[in-house]
Amino acid sequence: MRVSVLVLGLSLVLTVCVARSPYQAVLQHSRIRGRQQGPNVCAMQQLKGTNKKYFTNCKQWYHRKICGKPTVISYECCPGYEKIPGEKGCPAALPLVNIYNTLGVVGASTTQMYSERAQLKEEIEGPGSFTFFAPSNEAWAALPTEILDALVSNVNIELLNALHYHMVSRRLTSEELRHGSSFASMYQGFHVHIHHYSNGIVTVNCARLIKPDQHATNGIVHVVDRVITAISNNVHMIIDVDDDLETLRTALAAAGLTTMLENDGQYTIFAPTNEAFEKIPQETLNRILGDPVALKDLLNYHILKHMQCAESIVSGTPMETLQGTVLEVGCDGDQMTLNGRAIITLKDQLGTNGVIHYINELLIPDSAKVLLELAEGSSVATATTLLVGAGLSSHLSGSEALTLLAPLDAAFKGFDTTMTPDLKKLMTNHILKEQLSSKSLYHGQELETLGGLKLRVFVYRNNLCIENACIAAHDKTGRYATMFTVDKVLTPPMGTVMDVLKADDRFSLLVGAVQTAGMTELLNQQGALTFFAPTNDAFNALPRPDLNRLMRNPQELSAVLRYHLGEGMLVSGGVEGSHTRVKPLQGEKLELGVRNYTVYVNKVPVADADLMATNGIVHAVNSIIKPLPPKVDREQADGPAAAFRLAASSMDSKSFRNDEMFQKVVRSRSSRTMTQ
Repeated sequence: MRVSVLVLGLSLVLTVCVARSPYQAVLQHSRIRGRQQGPNVCAMQQLKGTNKKYFTNCKQWYHRKICGKPTVISYECCPGYEKIPGEKGCPAALPLVNIYNTLGVVGASTTQMYSERAQLKEEIEGPGSFTFFAPSNEAWAALPTEILDALVSNVNIELLNALHYHMVSRRLTSEELRHGSSFASMYQGFHVHIHHYSNGIVTVNCARLIKPDQHATNGIVHVVDRVITAISNNVHMIIDVDDDLETLRTALAAAGLTTMLENDGQYTIFAPTNEAFEKIPQETLNRILGDPVALKDLLNYHILKHMQCAESIVSGTPMETLQGTVLEVGCDGDQMTLNGRAIITLKDQLGTNGVIHYINELLIPDSAKVLLELAEGSSVATATTLLVGAGLSSHLSGSEALTLLAPLDAAFKGFDTTMTPDLKKLMTNHILKEQLSSKSLYHGQELETLGGLKLRVFVYRNNLCIENACIAAHDKTGRYATMFTVDKVLTPPMGTVMDVLKADDRFSLLVGAVQTAGMTELLNQQGALTFFAPTNDAFNALPRPDLNRLMRNPQELSAVLRYHLGEGMLVSGGVEGSHTRVKPLQGEKLELGVRNYTVYVNKVPVADADLMATNGIVHAVNSIIKPLPPKVDREQADGPAAAFRLAASSMDSKSFRNDEMFQKVVRSRSSRTMTQ
């Protein structure tokens, strides 16, 4: 079994190496997948409930989906081969006959019939070298009745012209049908336009080749899935004559893009109809139409740098626009989608320099939006409501260069959103006075808010944070301002570490302990500390005699508290899974990790994280932290008494220094750096 898998894997690698074109690579993959059915058998994927079949590639084979819809695997003869009754697979090569007869055996008998009616039979039976892009029987059946009637009723001249447009007077194999090439057809020299995509799909005038490379004595037949028509207009001319694109036409002229769309190129235009423009609030539309920079960005966001026919799409693919960002162009069954939405109403309107797909919704890029529009439709609706309620609408809708720190909706869980003066002040401090990019932020940088506060930037290995709030998504850069989506509601520092402790009743015992240990000045002075602050519950969990003895011994108390003080500032968002270490002011190390969104320090859970101070950060813990013993199962809980015994086993500093677990006590360091 293992040998078979290795052989198949090697075959697939060789397929990529020797294939001469994307189509050939997909064909060879289909051959390999069909090999067990016999020689020259290709595996095909057919969309359930339709007649659409595709040669299969690796991704489609394993996913068993095309355009998000399930497929079934069928096996049929590879191009150029046929079955022999009683034998396995497709061992026989198809007899080489002229093009007319070839049409009858490759699923293009309707084209064969119309060729005879148009008096083309003699030409494609006789000498020559032709390429015939022959519509399948289903392609003819799909033509609107009035078009088909017009073709076949006009003394056959229109039908002959239509068929000649499907022909090139030279033999062109799929390998020679290169992406972006064009060839003069046999109808007045009008060109047919070829696109050979990286996924192996080949199109002519956006019609997919469903049975390529059917060789004949006098040329080659490629069966296509639609009847193609001659094109003579560029994409701008198509827009210029369509009343349904009147607003788009005016906008293109105002943005100075008309000349570009008249010149040579390979554009894909997602053309918003008049209806699409009408769906936009008039105030927003007027602002964009009156702003040349925003208007050009908006229109370029609707144009791809390359030509993308609808039939080339088999799954969602990010594609770069002229505006510089990407659209996800995909499909859902027979519908083409943009950014996952089925808003395309008319596909494959082909011009000489590109293709147009009509859409019924306007696509507005972030670069054309104001802050309020950046926030709409995202996961920061609560923050947006509060910002508006705080009277900040003029900043959100204006042309100031600002940066908004927008907390996710989940950050407000359990948060009182009743508008008060304090909440208004807090929301004002979520707006920075300059437009920033997260990529330009650096550790220790200070950012000024509209409220006049200075916020600090913390850069960690796994996160970028402004105070306690860490950036949770890519920047959204608007016309004038930028939005940073953050994971928490900002809590600006309102005092020193000592001020934070004094203001919180949970730390009343700790405040007394700090004063007893003579550490008040340390927690008030300028610095950068992380305090894993024991709450009253942590102290009360100690046996009462031990607690009383500890509280009466300043030196022992100082040693215990200094082990809870880390050098540097570490918010909860900067803690990696289980690989963050903090150097305490006294003692060897503190080991931090995160499990189920809870930070643990030496296996003690942090009960309340990120209480921000001007000189540090406070994290509340409900247990006294003890050193982790080496070579011991650290998952075992040793209880509060053990913590006390390890941290303060005697009443004098000499016995503390000799304690086995604190023999490497480190003196306070001036550098106050944090190691991870």
